[in-house]
Parts: sequence; structure tokens; C-alpha cells
Amino acid sequence: MSSISLLTSLLVLAAAEPATEAPGAGFQVDRYAVALRPDLATRSLSGTETIVVQSHSDRLAQLSFTANALQISDMRVDDVPAPVSSTKDSIRVSLPRPLRKGDRATLRFRIRGTPARGITALAGGLYTSYFACDWMVCLQDAPGDKAHFDLDLYLPQGIDALGVGRARPPKRLPGGLALHRWRSTRPYSPYLYAFAAGAFLRHSARTPQGELVYLDATGGKAQLPDLFAQTPAIVAFLANKAGMKLPDGRYAQLLVPGGEAQEAAGFSLIGRAEFDRERDDPASAWIVTHELAHMWWGNLVTCATWQDFWLHEGIATFMVAAWQERTLGAAAYQRELDVARGRVARIRALGFDKPLAWGGKYPSLGARRAVQYSKGALFLAHLREFVGDEAFWSGLRRFTRKHAGGTVTSRDFQQAMERASGRDLQPTFREWVYGE
Repeated sequence: MSSISLLTSLLVLAAAEPATEAPGAGFQVDRYAVALRPDLATRSLSGTETIVVQSHSDRLAQLSFTANALQISDMRVDDVPAPVSSTKDSIRVSLPRPLRKGDRATLRFRIRGTPARGITALAGGLYTSYFACDWMVCLQDAPGDKAHFDLDLYLPQGIDALGVGRARPPKRLPGGLALHRWRSTRPYSPYLYAFAAGAFLRHSARTPQGELVYLDATGGKAQLPDLFAQTPAIVAFLANKAGMKLPDGRYAQLLVPGGEAQEAAGFSLIGRAEFDRERDDPASAWIVTHELAHMWWGNLVTCATWQDFWLHEGIATFMVAAWQERTLGAAAYQRELDVARGRVARIRALGFDKPLAWGGKYPSLGARRAVQYSKGALFLAHLREFVGDEAFWSGLRRFTRKHAGGTVTSRDFQQAMERASGRDLQPTFREWVYGE
């Protein structure tokens, strides 16, 4: 074959096969709706999913989602059958017709299988954490692509459920099943989608901030009011610093075995081992405060990309120190910051230190946490001292209120602090955040 003929053939093939796009390229998701029947004994599941997308580009021919181990079948786009393929890199749906910018499309399909991660077994139950896109089809690494989430769980009668948003009354079904329905009250990032199922010991309390629900999934008989005794005061403290009441007016804390510590939309998973670790210093309430802080900074106000993840974890880590200052005094505040200083010093000793909004690849999880958690907290403590208490807390409230329900970058935080303090903070942010 001549070189001209070969080139012509390659061009024809390229035109016939659209280029593979990264997950989420060219579109946003408006809503996910998932109906699942999980097997509590094997962690496998089956069900259906609906995804409503909106195109951001003209002639969008393919949708790519985060790869997972599920089997996907019976794909239809706007009720028209559509090809779907899965690779180690993505799940790709070829659209029956290209979408123009602004067009919407509805995907409906079946899912089945055992997720590779994201589901943890309990005695007579299970829970999910962080890796939602392993048990459903979604966009794992697009925190700024917030979407509504509907979840229907088909569970054995007598099993309790916990999900995202507000629950509708369970409905008894034939065959010993019950339908549990949860609906998000606002769009959330998919990494915050989660659920749990099991026989849970339950305690709830009404507070001025809303309903607090404590659940025990360990199979024991934990004294839930004692374990979570500080939660009402911590909620009130954080709401005051955020300038906003508890999002959704409800918060649940699920006690699970092991060392779990993970926020979800509307609830948190806390391992029994975390309470055991704090047994000698229960007043610190480190894990409860940190995960609660994410209800505002992370869940409600969300970084547009992981590059600004310090706006979640740095603020949550700093709020632990601020809570300890509130309850235990200035020395406790400084002790918590000293822990952060030690973590940053250790990675610097290894020759690694980056600005908070660094967009590169971290060499380890420990290095990432030292920067985005610990250095982030130290920057906020520095900023508080630099602009003064009144301006600092006013700036944080301004930032939280303005961007509640939306997505943010470090520039948004800088602008809020500059307006509250009346000062040019570019040199400080350049030194700590941008590294320019």
C-alpha cells in the first residue's frame, strides 16, 4: 500500500472512531438515580441507573465515566439503544446522535457485579465510603461536577438504611423486601455519595441546629449518647464560624468497626478504633470535629478540582484546633498546630514541600496530607494572626455563605479574606498557596 493510501485509510478510521476522552470531558451531570439490590453477604449488587447529562461542547459523540468492575448492559440514551464499552481507563457510551452545546440526554441501563472497592462488609450488613464510582457509574475525580442523587435500596425487611439527603418512609414489598428511598436536597459531588445497611442501634436528638442521629453498626451495645456527647456543641460552634446552620438540618454519625474516618453527604463514618485512640484525650474530639467540619467545607462548599483540596482538609484540620481552643484553651490550640508543624517538618526533611494549590502528583498519601491538611491548617492560623480575629472569621463566613452549594478555588477564598480585612493578601497567598 502506498504511503498516500495508508494515510487516507488512517484518516478514514480516525473519523469513524471518535477519540477517547477523559472521564467527564465535554459534559456535566445533572442527576444520578440509582436503584440497587445489594447482597449483604457477598457485597455484590444488581440494579438500574439513570444519568441525566448536559453537553458543554458541540457535536459531543461520546460520554466517558470513571472505570469500574461492574457489568453494564441494556444501555439506552433517550430510549434509543446505545453501545457501551469498559476499559481499565473509562466506561464509554457512544451516543446515537451527537449532542450540541446545551443539549441534554438521559442514559438508562442495568448494572451488576461485585465492586472492586468502596463497599465494606459488616455483621449482617455493609457500608460504602468514598469510592462511589465503584458501585455505580459516575465521575469520581470531578469534585466540581455536583449533581442531584436519588437512591432506592431494596433490602430485607428489618434492615435499617442510611443514605444521602432525606429519607422517605420505607415501603414493604412482596418477598420479604423493603424499599428504602433517599433523595439529596441539593447537588453534591459523587465522591460524597454513600449508603449503609444493617441492624443499627439508634439514638437521635433534637437540637437548635437540627436533628442529630447516632447509629451503631459494630454489633455491640455502644453508649451512643456518651460517645457523641460533644456533637451538639461542635455543630453549634462550626455553624457559628461558618455563618450558616447545619446543612439540611440533619446529620448522622455511623459508628463502624475499625479505623474508618470518612465524610459523606449528610453523615460520617467513624471507626470505633478512632474513639479508642482518643480515649486518653476524649475532650479533643478530633475525628468528630474534623468530619463534621466537612459538612460546610467540602460538602457544601466544594473545590472545583482536587488542586484546591486544601480548602476542604486544611479548613477541617484547622477547625479541630479552633474547637480545642474554644473548649480547652490557647495551649491546646498551639499543641494541635505543633502537630501540624511536625508533619510539615518531616516531609521537608525528606526534601518535599509544595504550595497548597500545587497541581502535581504527590509521592505518597502522607506527603499529600502533610501539605493539604497540616500546612493548610498552619496557613489559616497564620492568616488569622495576620489579619486579626474579627477579619479572619468574617472572611470565612463570607466565603462560606457566598459559595454555599457551589464550587470554589483558592482565588475565591483569597477574595473573601481581602474584602473582610481590607488588605492586599496577594503576597501572603503567593508565598503559601500559589508558589508563584
